[in-house]
Amino acid sequence: MRPIMLVGTGSDVGKSWIVAGICRWMKRKGYQPAPFKAQNMSLNSYATPEGYEIGRAQAVQAEACEIPCSTDMNPILLKPSSENRSQIVLNGKPIGDQTAKDYFLGNNKQNLFEAAKSAFARLASSYKPIVMEGAGSISELNLKHRDIVNMRMAKAANACVYLVADIDRGGVFGSVYGTIALLEEWEKKLLKGIIINKFRGDASLFEDGKKMLEDLTGVPVLGVLPYAKDIVIEEEDSVALGERKTKAEQGMLNIAVIQLNYMSNYTDFQSLEQEEGVCLYYSRDKNELTKADVLILPGSKNTIEDLLSLKSEGITDLVRSSYDKVPIIGICGGYQMLGKVIKDPYQVESDKGEIEGIGIFDIETVLTKSKQTLQRNFSFKGGNETCIGYEIHMGETTMKEGFALNAVDGIPEGFFDGKMSWGTYMHGIFDNTSVVNELLKRKYPNRKAIDYLGFKKNQYDKLAQLIDGYVDMEAILKDIQ
Repeated sequence: MRPIMLVGTGSDVGKSWIVAGICRWMKRKGYQPAPFKAQNMSLNSYATPEGYEIGRAQAVQAEACEIPCSTDMNPILLKPSSENRSQIVLNGKPIGDQTAKDYFLGNNKQNLFEAAKSAFARLASSYKPIVMEGAGSISELNLKHRDIVNMRMAKAANACVYLVADIDRGGVFGSVYGTIALLEEWEKKLLKGIIINKFRGDASLFEDGKKMLEDLTGVPVLGVLPYAKDIVIEEEDSVALGERKTKAEQGMLNIAVIQLNYMSNYTDFQSLEQEEGVCLYYSRDKNELTKADVLILPGSKNTIEDLLSLKSEGITDLVRSSYDKVPIIGICGGYQMLGKVIKDPYQVESDKGEIEGIGIFDIETVLTKSKQTLQRNFSFKGGNETCIGYEIHMGETTMKEGFALNAVDGIPEGFFDGKMSWGTYMHGIFDNTSVVNELLKRKYPNRKAIDYLGFKKNQYDKLAQLIDGYVDMEAILKDIQ
């Protein structure tokens, strides 16, 4: 069975979303699918059961397949740490930083391509079909000869390729026709179909458009997917943050996430968006932040630079003045910021060496050379519920005894001030009902949080049903046999 590969006319056209849907559809039909993306660029990552790091999208897609995620699903991950520099994560572990110029113009891409092909081969030996995902546009002419994630990877895997276009952006005819026209002949031979995504209204009105596209390109249109805002799948691309709320709403439990320049793992907060009566919003506007009932400092890929930026805008002063008035919560890098000091003796993030923290928590952090990437089971504030989360950080935080927030196998983790503010390294902590229940009680004493893990399973099933109704999966199955 040949792999399926979803590629795009551009970024954020919905490839990850459709891959997750096809994975779930295949699983429901009795196949054993697995996702694969050779290279990701994202600050939203996840820890595998073995303690390695991959892009969040492939972890979500593995969840849709009902299988554990692994580094073979995303062997190369780029994590931007400054305006033109990224950390390179290979097979789940960081191997150093490079500038964009060094990475894209250097001579090491062939080694990474070989690593990607090896990962694919290992994955394909255990699962079928592999549902692959490309990145950005497949027709970036200046980068194609160095590309290791799109058509070169499709050729190496002998994949059946399907082009995804976002009709909601406008210009779908030009983007689809132009993308295909710029392909080389060997690339066109791999292309089996077109999928139009994010169609608003009655899809039957696009029947003439489908025929026009097919006549123009010689490639069949195998699906027109509606703009399904009612299906919630955790995204990886930070572009999706542009659609999030940015202001408090009257009468709601307003939870503000302080938006950072290098914010990581913003999917930590998607569970809160599903709660009735909660307004979860992202902002750096001090006026909006003062309206919050709860303030959250999220994770960061460059904690020191983000903290300096917050200081320059006076947001750290706002956090200090809000302390004891509303809960202040720090996750990962945000947790580090709330302490007295962050030390960087190995210049992991900057050449500053040491920076004073916001100072509301009696903790100190030292950034380390090694990265902690672990899935965790823990208890929250001594409760009986077994909570789940994961750690991805380069730093060790110390505190006085008696202030631990969580217990991980009896070992203290995180900081609780004994009142209402706390910090932790646990990403995904708000996926646990006991944690969300505590927040809800601030405005809704009798309300219980939804079962977010059950909610996610239901969303994958809804997405599979959508794929079944709007994509010609029988044609795809025929292609890959």
